[in-house]
Amino acid sequence: MSQNLEKRKKVLLDLMKDEFYVPMKQKELAIMLDLPKERREELIEALDALLAERKITCSKRGKYSIAKEVRLSGTYCGHPNGFGFVQFAEGEEDIFIPAGESMGAMHGDTVEVELTASPVGKRQEGRVTAILEHAHQEIVGFFEKNTSFGFVRPDNQKLNEDIFIPKNFCMGARQGDKVVVKITSYGDRKHKPEGKITEILGNVKDPGVDILSIAKGYGMVEEFPSEVLEELADVADEVPEEAKKGRRDLRTVQMVTIDGEDAKDLDDAVNVTYDGQFYYLGVHIADVSHYVREKTALNAEGYNRGTSVYLADRVIPMLPRKLSNGLCSLNEGVDRLALSCLMTIDDKGVIVDHEIVESVINVDRRMSYTQVRAIIEDHEESYCKEFEELVPMFERMAELAALLRNNRRKRGSIDFDFPETKVVLNEKGRCIDIKPYERNTATKLIEDFMLAANETVAQDYYWQEIPFLYRTHEKPDPEKMQKLSIFIHNFGLTLKGVNNGEVHPKELQKLLAGIDGKPEEPLISRLALRSMKQAKYTAENTGHFGLAAPFYCHFTSPIRRYPDLQIHRIIKENLHGTLNEKRLAHYDNMMAEVGLHCSQRERRAEEAERETVKLKKIEYMQDKWDEVFEGVISGVTNWGFYVELPNTVEGLVRMSDLNDDYYEFYEESFELIGKAKNKHYKLGQSVKVRLSNIDKLMRTIDFLLVEDIDEDE
Repeated sequence: MSQNLEKRKKVLLDLMKDEFYVPMKQKELAIMLDLPKERREELIEALDALLAERKITCSKRGKYSIAKEVRLSGTYCGHPNGFGFVQFAEGEEDIFIPAGESMGAMHGDTVEVELTASPVGKRQEGRVTAILEHAHQEIVGFFEKNTSFGFVRPDNQKLNEDIFIPKNFCMGARQGDKVVVKITSYGDRKHKPEGKITEILGNVKDPGVDILSIAKGYGMVEEFPSEVLEELADVADEVPEEAKKGRRDLRTVQMVTIDGEDAKDLDDAVNVTYDGQFYYLGVHIADVSHYVREKTALNAEGYNRGTSVYLADRVIPMLPRKLSNGLCSLNEGVDRLALSCLMTIDDKGVIVDHEIVESVINVDRRMSYTQVRAIIEDHEESYCKEFEELVPMFERMAELAALLRNNRRKRGSIDFDFPETKVVLNEKGRCIDIKPYERNTATKLIEDFMLAANETVAQDYYWQEIPFLYRTHEKPDPEKMQKLSIFIHNFGLTLKGVNNGEVHPKELQKLLAGIDGKPEEPLISRLALRSMKQAKYTAENTGHFGLAAPFYCHFTSPIRRYPDLQIHRIIKENLHGTLNEKRLAHYDNMMAEVGLHCSQRERRAEEAERETVKLKKIEYMQDKWDEVFEGVISGVTNWGFYVELPNTVEGLVRMSDLNDDYYEFYEESFELIGKAKNKHYKLGQSVKVRLSNIDKLMRTIDFLLVEDIDEDE
């Protein structure tokens, strides 16, 4: 049957390639091929097969013709197993690239792809026909030495081709070194990429080399160029008196910074007073733009970095430490230049007035989240006595933060309260503990104040119709919301507005509130988050869905985020009255590009930070083979289930290791059920596990089930 079908397809293709052929309908093709009525089904079968293979097309009028070759360009995303995908703009479906059809493309390359035949019911397939732009000029990896040559295995597992290193280009690297390789040839279908070693980072076992390798792999460097340091050489260590002139003098206003104990770049200070009718909230942000001017090497380097990156054992700052930890850091007891957002808020938590001013401030005390939480939540006597003069202000802060938070909750702001992972290292950089870093009353208080300032500034500049950089979060894709709705229905939960494609953030807020503390909370929360789009920086204000805010920007962290620094410049020029038509056009022309660049840099930083945490989790678990852990099932798939430990470490219990029964995966309820014993493994279920396997390269952990924990215990 299949041979006959292939013959019919060949006859049709030969006919359509004929120079006298014009597009025809089925009936016309049947006449042309002299087919009787009883054999028309063969023609339809062949036409359907050729359509599925994209070898022919059919017009709206039902006329068939040879398909024009379709070639598209997109970003190649590699997979450790050799295949890959080509991604396009948001909303367009990826194209699957089978192993051997990538033309040697590396992960991240911009490629041209040709559509090919696809199995019925499967995603569209294609082959790479050209590499338009290479994403990597340098690669970080593990050096392996041979007698007459060497090769480097990339740290990034999506770069699944080893790099061949000729003997003369090994730079004296030894077996087991982590190295940086400059690519000299990208290879092709028949040849591996080639390169030469330009830097030896150290042996893989040396302290700090692991994280340095990740940073280098993402193109991040700690050192600043010489021209940047030369510019800083003339900058004074303290704020000169001349710079304080013409500013609002707030040095007598009682204010504090509230940060983590180990923070060194303190870019926001706060103060609150209350007169019986109104709260007065001051959010004072380091005036970094006073020191980082346009058309300087310092600004160019800050723009290139886009953001500070916080890795487990180091910070790769956006700006040199002379600024980030010194002159721009709002340290206790010293004069600092600031940009202050001064808000008047009524007793319902509504911001009724505001003013944005250049200021000079002097912070009274540097406070930690731990200290402030102990004062406003636990009323701990020792702290209340030590900071006696500040306690009344902290109490006003707690009152105001509650009002602001309640208003955000009423309008539908979504709060994904995931515990972040805190990695604890010893002096040699080895991970000795991993624990969840929970938000507390003090961290939420600062969040409330920063959100208020960010919204106020964004709204102000939106209505002034001045070019600006907004932090936007688009509405979720209706199809993803529909899938989420179907999934949560299994737990007796619903999402209103899904059917008409318009889910309000308040509905997601209600969903999260409804699962608070329940076993299914971690999974549903993560699925809800993945169902939404990523926030980004844009020149157009389209609102922030997650915060249910019509106006939002990033104003409060110019030491570590370039977008904040960028809008500080605009604000200051506006305050000085120098935003003429030329300057407005200048900002208007550049904002979209700045937003795209900063969004990309933010994604890069997030990926590097995630990889570092995964690496340290692997390191922490390496000597715990004999221990038994109690965890919770956090995900269920057709290859097993994932178990998350209280310290946020997650590992896979493989289906193949469940030897007491034959288990089947039930997608509608996300559980594994044993066919013979009817045993269930479902989300939120407590289990005991021990280590089975650790893969350092893939940064994955496998567990073996020890025993189930009685849910009634």
